[in-house]
Amino acid sequence: MEIRGVDLVAFHVGNLNEGTRYYEELGFKVQFRSNELGVTVLLVGEDFAKLLVTTEKPPLEPGTSRMWVEVADVKAILPELKTKTAKFVREPLLIATGWLVETADPWGNVLAFRDYTAQPDYGRPKK
Repeated sequence: MEIRGVDLVAFHVGNLNEGTRYYEELGFKVQFRSNELGVTVLLVGEDFAKLLVTTEKPPLEPGTSRMWVEVADVKAILPELKTKTAKFVREPLLIATGWLVETADPWGNVLAFRDYTAQPDYGRPKK
C-alpha cells in the first residue's frame, strides 16, 4: 500500500454557517458546500489536502480533532491571528524545526500553525 499524503481532515462543528465563516476568516477557501448534507469542504492552501467542517455526528465518541498547517513565519502571522476569532490554546512555542502556535475553534477543534524557520530543509520547497 502506498500512502500519498493527507487527503482530508474532518472537524465537527455545532453550526455549519458559523464553522464555515470561522475557517474562511482564517484564510481557507471554500471548494464545496452542501447545506443538505451539513458539510463544507475547504482548501488547505495549494495542497491537495482538504478540511471538512460538518455538523454530522462523529461515528465514535469525539475527541479533540487536530490539524497542523505550515506557514512561512508563525511570528509574522500572530497579529493577524489575534484579530480573528481564534482562541489560543498554546502560545507561540519554539520547537526543533521552528515556531508553533495552536488555536481552537468554538467547538474545540485545534488548528495549529507551524513554520520551519529553524530547519528550512524540512519544510515544503520554496516556489
